[in-house]
Amino acid sequence: MRYCPLFFAASLATVLTVGVPAVGRAQDAAPTTKSSTASADDPFLWLEEVQGEKALAWVEARNAASRAELTKHEEFAVIEADTLALLDADDRIVFGSQRGAWIYNFWRDAANPRGLYRRTSVAKYLDHKSEWDVVFDLDALAKEEGRAWVWKGMSLRRPEVEGGQYERGLMRLSVGGSDAVVVREFDIPTRAFVKGGFELPEAKGSLGWIDADAVFVKTDFGAGSLTDSGYPRIVKRWRRGTPLAAAETIFEGKQESVSAGARRAHYGDVHLDWVTHGTSFYTTERYLLEDDALIRLDLPTSARIHTYFDGLLFIELKQDFDVGDAHFVRGSVVTIPLTDLKAGKRTFTAFFVPTETTALQSIQRTKSHLLVSVLDNVRDRLFRYAHEGDAWKRDEIIFAGHGRIRAANVDADRDTFFVSHSSFLQPTTLYHFTEKLERRIVQQAPKRFDATPYESRQMFATSKDGTRVPYFIVTRKDIERDGVNKTLLYAYGGFRISMRPRYLGALGKNWLDRGGVYVLANIRGGGEFGPRWHDAALREKRHKAFEDFEAVAEALIAKKITSPSYLGIKGGSNGGLLMGAAVTRRPALYGAVVCQVPLLDMRRYSKLLAGASWIAEYGNPDVPEDWEFIKTYSPYHHVAADAKYPRVLFTTSTKDDRVHPGHARKMVARMLAFGHPVLYYENTEGGHAGAANSAQRAYVDALVYTYLLSELGTAQ
Repeated sequence: MRYCPLFFAASLATVLTVGVPAVGRAQDAAPTTKSSTASADDPFLWLEEVQGEKALAWVEARNAASRAELTKHEEFAVIEADTLALLDADDRIVFGSQRGAWIYNFWRDAANPRGLYRRTSVAKYLDHKSEWDVVFDLDALAKEEGRAWVWKGMSLRRPEVEGGQYERGLMRLSVGGSDAVVVREFDIPTRAFVKGGFELPEAKGSLGWIDADAVFVKTDFGAGSLTDSGYPRIVKRWRRGTPLAAAETIFEGKQESVSAGARRAHYGDVHLDWVTHGTSFYTTERYLLEDDALIRLDLPTSARIHTYFDGLLFIELKQDFDVGDAHFVRGSVVTIPLTDLKAGKRTFTAFFVPTETTALQSIQRTKSHLLVSVLDNVRDRLFRYAHEGDAWKRDEIIFAGHGRIRAANVDADRDTFFVSHSSFLQPTTLYHFTEKLERRIVQQAPKRFDATPYESRQMFATSKDGTRVPYFIVTRKDIERDGVNKTLLYAYGGFRISMRPRYLGALGKNWLDRGGVYVLANIRGGGEFGPRWHDAALREKRHKAFEDFEAVAEALIAKKITSPSYLGIKGGSNGGLLMGAAVTRRPALYGAVVCQVPLLDMRRYSKLLAGASWIAEYGNPDVPEDWEFIKTYSPYHHVAADAKYPRVLFTTSTKDDRVHPGHARKMVARMLAFGHPVLYYENTEGGHAGAANSAQRAYVDALVYTYLLSELGTAQ
């Protein structure tokens, strides 16, 4: 899979999104629609005009009404200020990327709301004596150019010789946080953009280094160059000093596919040039580019290549795989010598085999080892593997307690690496590991709330078909099971995304300390138990995710943790679809609903922005057989005039060019037309993340918490 679908970033210090993953990739800021006028079937099509004058006037009226009510709440200003202080705190852990002798970091704070790209030496970083050298000031550029730039990353070019410096980068900038980016070549020594260097105008494209004088490029090359999903289908090689129009085509994908791409991957002193053709969201054809020739690799298109190590490719299987007499179950990782694969041989060997409770999360390589991250009953475990002859030696890197373990700064050029560890109630600690697995603490985040009164537990609910569904619950140790605890239940349930414990940060201060209970549900559709858990709620089985969610809600009520009028639910993107289905299927089960950057009109989703790329997840509404099961839950089509709904808070972003803001707009308009009270807030920036900077994030966070505090416990 390319990058995580429907996924929008979450700060470790806030739970505005609580790691909310989000749908697929995006398309242009202007909506892709067949019509922008009203019709008998859909009188609110005009709200799909993202920048339409009438639509924006409607948005502002809804925003004004929500602001007027929620910002006057006695807790709003306190929550907003506290959240912003946490987001901009100087004592946050400084995460960075090691490149040679430097640690690079992108940093936002109150003085630099758009951010600074900066660096410090590895030695000073490890010794807590970081003296940051500012490489690039995004606030200054935004002021100079009069554009609302949002940082999207920097790809530094690997030095040509061992021990060389990383001197050039490809900087990605977005206007307002949309997925479409501008790419510019940047020179580190001079701190300036390269005149006449590689540059791309705003598009859903990218540049990737080949060497000092060439890049792979995919972008909007004009008519017919994009897929139906709005992503580039043509990949070219662009040489320095030549116009983009002269770049040579190395691959063309199909228009009905999702995307195409190419990249040079370095594995120590070996590099491979990969070309990929995403034929659907979950299927990819893979090629090696060698001496201008494309070599198609005979692999299942559903499989994922993790890395290359000691001459072996490490391949994760998403479906069962039979080769000769060998049978590999889905979720397994197999290896094969790359030379054998290119020669047409089928010498696959099992490396990792899942169990009923374990699932692979990632494989990363250092110079001499592999780091393998595994979920075991939704609890992180991290192992280091060493290749000894034909066997593997495995050591587990153990941390006290159960929490989130994430290896970072893993590089094929060295055997040192970093690991962060946290849990719901334990702030993040960043460790540095040597080749001998000696660890030292690099940084520890301070406590953002007093966790002493609280405890977290993993529990299980039984879904409608008998499946045991795990969930985590964070409560006071002395909680009274009287059914009147204000409870926030969060889930995602799609795109193989795993919901795992992470430090609650702002949620602890804003919600737990105000008497709230927090619940994280691991419903089907996610990746908590590997491909089988995801496949169980795919396409026509989508209702299984909804039933799992309802089972967790019912379990909380049965245990008298809460009751319907005290139970709030929240989800974003695909989780927003979950919220829409939840409230239209079982409105009496919930007292409040926060529905963020959601999909809701499942009749038109595939025609809006990146929607066509998610057909493999949901089905194609233009195929009658698929629409038969999609229409059973499409929230927009299940709003009923005679139903009694909790008052829902919808949030989205005008600059979301991944999930069209028309979904939320039209749902609100339909509910209002039927006389149902709703609240709505649309941020003008932020993209699919819903916020472009800390101030915007804190504001939306405060809207959400004051809404929940106001709504829960009121008479239904």
